[in-house]
Amino acid sequence: MTVTTRIVDYEQGGQTYEGFLAMPEGSPKGVVVVAHAWGGQSEFEQDKAKLMAEWGYAGFALDVYGKGKRGETNEECEALMTPLASNRPELQSRLAEALSVAKKEAGTDNAAAIGFCFGGLSVLDMARTNMALKGVVSFHGLFGAPGNTADKIGPKVLALHGWEDPMATPDDVMDFSKEMTSAGADWQLHAYGATMHAFTNPHADNPDFGTVYDAGADRRSFAACQDFLKEVLG
Repeated sequence: MTVTTRIVDYEQGGQTYEGFLAMPEGSPKGVVVVAHAWGGQSEFEQDKAKLMAEWGYAGFALDVYGKGKRGETNEECEALMTPLASNRPELQSRLAEALSVAKKEAGTDNAAAIGFCFGGLSVLDMARTNMALKGVVSFHGLFGAPGNTADKIGPKVLALHGWEDPMATPDDVMDFSKEMTSAGADWQLHAYGATMHAFTNPHADNPDFGTVYDAGADRRSFAACQDFLKEVLG
């Protein structure tokens, strides 16, 4: 399948953000928003947007930091992420705007979202606040509740989790399960044993920090994601 791509600049609150749109041949079955890890939108997320287009969806890699704001070192990434991780309403506002832009640019309201690490937390917040999408997939996402989870969550939720992830402990998993159950969500959690954080990122190789690529979990998680997207988007 031929995939076409283009950069989509958009404005919110006086700041410019840089989206990346990948379109399949013909009309897309829906649009899948791709939320980035703590370093900001990168080639990794753009490749996932292209993968969504190969699956027949429009893929839109969003940006919650602002055009040109990207992190290289752990310290730079943390400095970018922390203000939004500690101000979830602002994060959610930026996510909602990105979803609106993605739908407009893709020409469809049939939407889902996937995200990685900090992006996993981001898409969970999209579900928690009942943004207008069918479902979300969190890959090795952070689980901390934002404090404004809806009484009833509408979008379906799939969390793909490494059981040895030091950034999302078994206690965090239990808290997440209670949160989802209390909100009546249609939710799933797939936990991969002996698997750490960032297991889908081939460049992750820092066991002391807790980030290690795992080819098996990578393959299994994307198979689960594809099945889920077929369910919620068609």
